Amino acid sequence: MLGSLYKLAKTLAQFGLGIAALALSALYFYQNTIIYPASVNDGHGYCATPDEYDIPYELVQLKTPDGETLQCYSMKQDSKDPSYTNKTILILSPNAGNIGHGLPIASIFYKQFGYNVFIYSYRGYGKSTGSPNEIGLKKDADTVMDHLTSDSQYQQSSIILYGRSLGGAVSIYIAATKSSSIHAIILENTFLSIRKTIPHIFPILKYAAGFVHQKWESELLVINIPSSIPVLLLSARKDEIVPPSHMDEIYNLLQSDYKQMYKFENSSHNDTVLQATYWDKIHQFIRDKVNPVGL
Repeated sequence: MLGSLYKLAKTLAQFGLGIAALALSALYFYQNTIIYPASVNDGHGYCATPDEYDIPYELVQLKTPDGETLQCYSMKQDSKDPSYTNKTILILSPNAGNIGHGLPIASIFYKQFGYNVFIYSYRGYGKSTGSPNEIGLKKDADTVMDHLTSDSQYQQSSIILYGRSLGGAVSIYIAATKSSSIHAIILENTFLSIRKTIPHIFPILKYAAGFVHQKWESELLVINIPSSIPVLLLSARKDEIVPPSHMDEIYNLLQSDYKQMYKFENSSHNDTVLQATYWDKIHQFIRDKVNPVGL
């Protein structure tokens, strides 16, 4: 009888190990689908356009070095208007959805604050071609920056990065690698690395974080952002996706001569933008800490 129980226990253990190995294999090979849920929130469905918000725009289709096409909306102010601010907001979108979902935010920057706005869909999101991955999204960011710095109006304006969640990681990458073209950064609820968010979101997988190959190690890049670039950080203290301690550590790692973090004590990951003083903090930061190019 003991022999039979031993065989049963051994079989169950082997079965359990097999299931665990299968789960880890799935985590490794299919994690892009999990990390970049491009089709969520009708991401590949209808995509609103800026004219629906009474914003003049140009649809820009940018080609990446590896042959993908990025869907972009370019929203320029009249540079001859006496009230022209000579400032441009590059919106780096959070995960899921498409750039049509970001237009209410673009509208605030464009219509209320009077800034130029540029927004694009990462590869595989919205109407952009390809499949998302870390290397590809960084190529997308390089392509967009090449466009902005070769455009006659954008290159003569102060470029401010506005990144939420995943967009914050993209912003940190841009600021660390294209710093000469960046004049300020706004980060909301972004992370030190994807691997370090795993125990917070999926506690059961905390020992499997090493299988995550989409790393986005912002903590290694943020120290390369020059001290001359001012940074505003906006942190939800009840963030259920990114531990608030990640924003705290990003703040500590930043070498910026001016850095300011505002903590929204009752905010979660996706509703920070709705907090009462959120836009006041952003407007004040851009107005007071970002000089127009040439001044």
